[in-house]
Amino acid sequence: MRVPSFRPLAAALLSTALLAASPAFSQSREAAPLSAAALEQAAQLRERATQDGTAYGLIESLTTEIGPRLPGSEADARAVAWAKARLEALGYDKVWTEPVTFPKWERRSEHAAVVGAHAQPLVITALGGSPAGDVTAELVRFDSVAALEAADPATLRGKLAFVDVPMARSRDGSGYGAAGPVRGRGPSIAARKGAAGYLMRSISTSPHRVANTGITRFDADVTPIPSAALSLPDADQLARLLTRGPVQVHLALDVGWNGEYTSQNVIGEITGREAPGEIVLIGGHLDSWDLGTGAVDDASGVGITMAAGHLIAQLPQRPRRTVRVVAFANEEQGLLGARAYAEAHGGADVIAQHIVGAESDFGAGRIYGFNTSAPAGQRATSDAIAEVLRPLGIDYLQDKGGPGPDISPLAAKGGAWGWLGQDGTDYFDLHHNANDTFDKVDPDAVAQNTAAYAVFAWLAAESEGGFGSAPKTEATPEH
Repeated sequence: MRVPSFRPLAAALLSTALLAASPAFSQSREAAPLSAAALEQAAQLRERATQDGTAYGLIESLTTEIGPRLPGSEADARAVAWAKARLEALGYDKVWTEPVTFPKWERRSEHAAVVGAHAQPLVITALGGSPAGDVTAELVRFDSVAALEAADPATLRGKLAFVDVPMARSRDGSGYGAAGPVRGRGPSIAARKGAAGYLMRSISTSPHRVANTGITRFDADVTPIPSAALSLPDADQLARLLTRGPVQVHLALDVGWNGEYTSQNVIGEITGREAPGEIVLIGGHLDSWDLGTGAVDDASGVGITMAAGHLIAQLPQRPRRTVRVVAFANEEQGLLGARAYAEAHGGADVIAQHIVGAESDFGAGRIYGFNTSAPAGQRATSDAIAEVLRPLGIDYLQDKGGPGPDISPLAAKGGAWGWLGQDGTDYFDLHHNANDTFDKVDPDAVAQNTAAYAVFAWLAAESEGGFGSAPKTEATPEH
């Protein structure tokens, strides 16, 4: 493990002095419900964190000792034990687990090939939630989900639907949302039209011959069909073959649901010295898909947030409020750990006690932007945090961001969110495929992330102000 060396404390003190001297910082300090001592401590914490290798070491440990962590697998249980032991060793005041029960999906084997005159193997992976099946059928290509929806069922009956939609590369991951219906809705549409199976171009930007998995869920009114994703080069290969005439493909998947499993959300707390019932929540998700070792999705988020809490625990005094770190169970198959947490902790009587939440679940790239959901008139703490984050190269982008996936169930109940936006330009080269391994993680970028989360959590917990958490009232139905 490569760990950057510590810089002298003088550098941290100089940085603090320069920051305090800036007009923007002074104005924020005067307006924000934060003491000068808390802001100075935050700047020192920022400098220390950029030189700390704890997060990188945790990512290395989780991906090496546990490896891929498919929900419901034997590795899932080992990951829970790992997270509990690490939180205890990192100096958290309280560590516990909370159960999360869900159906268990398994991948046993998968194979696909072109058959006939142009016979050749294809690189595919089953979509999570796919049933088993062995299909040999003619391929019918569509260049959009809309085209699939418009297709005459007679053209698809007994055939393999192939939806070939490229994903755009972007820093903020917006291309993923645009391509999402190919995996989320495509299999159900194809099944409803009588297709025997479903193939899709991976939701990916990787130029390599790796296929990207991910969850799909079939509508209740259809019989599920075997569904898989192709690597981008293989999707291109099929498109070229189809210009030469009809193409037959053999798809064989031995996968499927197999009973129920109970995993755990793993939770660590640094108890607040004055307001222990008020919670600043940060975290990532502990599970991963099974093709790589889940390094950027989401061992990095787990390591970053665990390390941020650890650095706060090493300060001379506990923060005013409680800092809670959660390693969520089974995010990949539908935010199931997050939903269980929100059910247990997101009641109308307690949602306001979750002052703000932020999740690291977009890889290990450097953070470039910060924002919160605090409404106008309640942004003083956010303004102060933004100033302390600025030396990390993080801009205050007040029109950007949103809750992380595992924060969204709390946000739906009225919980405030913080956004620490990572550069995801290359994230979808790795996301949900076999190349998501530890060697892709940059220790310097991880240290910058850790510094940002430590500053955010410390100042949010130390502040007297809030971010607007309040129970959401149900809208009155229109008649």
